[in-house]
Amino acid sequence: MRSDRKKPKSDLRKYYNVFLELGLVAVLLLFIVAMKMQFVSKQKNVDLTKEQEVTKMKDVIQTKQQEKPPPPPRPQVPVEVPNDEVIKDQNINLNADLNMDQPLDMPPPPKQKKEDDSEDFFVAVEQMPKLKGGLAALQKKINYPEMARKAGIEGRVIIQFIVDENGNVEDPHVIRGIGGGCDKEALRVVKKAQFKPGRQRGEAVRVQYSLPIVFKLQN
Repeated sequence: MRSDRKKPKSDLRKYYNVFLELGLVAVLLLFIVAMKMQFVSKQKNVDLTKEQEVTKMKDVIQTKQQEKPPPPPRPQVPVEVPNDEVIKDQNINLNADLNMDQPLDMPPPPKQKKEDDSEDFFVAVEQMPKLKGGLAALQKKINYPEMARKAGIEGRVIIQFIVDENGNVEDPHVIRGIGGGCDKEALRVVKKAQFKPGRQRGEAVRVQYSLPIVFKLQN
């Protein structure tokens, strides 16, 4: 039978202290050898006593923005106002006696605006005037002015006028023109236009009306 007991020579516990002491001695020897070794640096000796280059910094001059005073205002040029009124010389009698009992001459009261002077037309009514034949038919009656054709003038002329109770045009005038003879031509055509009069509460009334007349060159 195999015996469970270990041989005395194979038991390493007896040599534990010996191995520990040998290990400590080896470590101490390595430490002493490492301390006595000299490490030589391959770098060249640097002379730290040598003066280093000095970099001079230039002083930056801070600029100041000079505020210029505003220019003085231009003197106003006097404009002559035309005055056609001639003041008559009045003779004042300084020797006249002042009578306190005599009634004083009061200035006349200001003139009041009569009701007839007010505008006798409407700007907007229930039934606005209508151009007979339409605006396209009125445009065909326009003769393009030669001056505007040569200058290449195009645009829209707006004519304002009054349509009376009979549908006729009264007091036509240009409120926006383009020149070159187009304004006169637009007035000529509008003066001959006929309208259905505007109505307010079933009655024909005078109505202010504006009509655009277009001038466009054909390529």
